[in-house]
Amino acid sequence: MIINFDFPFNAIAILIGILAWSVIVFFAYRIYQKQKGNPKIWKIIIVFFIGLFSFSFKWSMFDTMIKIPILPLGVWILYFVLKGKGDRWQTYRSFAWLGFLANFIILLSTLVVIPIHHVIYHENELSTYISTVENATINPIHPSAENLTLNKGKLLEKLHEMKQETIYSDQWYAETYMNAESTNRKERFPYQLIGTSPKWGSGFQTIIYLEEDGKGILLSTSKKQLYFRSEISLIEEGE
Repeated sequence: MIINFDFPFNAIAILIGILAWSVIVFFAYRIYQKQKGNPKIWKIIIVFFIGLFSFSFKWSMFDTMIKIPILPLGVWILYFVLKGKGDRWQTYRSFAWLGFLANFIILLSTLVVIPIHHVIYHENELSTYISTVENATINPIHPSAENLTLNKGKLLEKLHEMKQETIYSDQWYAETYMNAESTNRKERFPYQLIGTSPKWGSGFQTIIYLEEDGKGILLSTSKKQLYFRSEISLIEEGE
């Protein structure tokens, strides 16, 4: 089938996707102009989408899974279905192959989108995931959370300075759940940061957690987690 890629729904992907489909529609129109007998549009659409089906090879690029079409399964299916029905195969053959070709056009557009996206939206920088903080606030999500508020000025100041650090999952788990009594247990990230927006057009959807000392930020995306830390606390005593 058509390329299946796990990629953020962003402005760049939309624009290049529109361009790719415009090329496909252009080819379909040119083929239609050369056809005799004016085949029905709805049949062309069905043949085209069946032609999209293919046996594909999966390949990972920049944490994005794409499928490279190898065998035109849809074209073969249409051939066996239409070959004994007069000149129908001759009429719709080009549209079937266009469906298979469309896989490569969209694959090419994906390969163009991926590097552009990584150049514009740096996935290892906090400012990509938190761009605006005017409406930002913290929401306690654990009983150990204290009555503190977010200092939006400090957060905005440190957005471009906070560096990504290693996530010590096993160590953090041991410190939280194995080395403390359940009644005295403190959550390492007891606050959720809400009300922020990612960089425009990035398409990133993240859940953001704030560390109990107010210095660490944990980002959870659909593909991975990122941890950033500041030398000063971003929270202060609440009212």
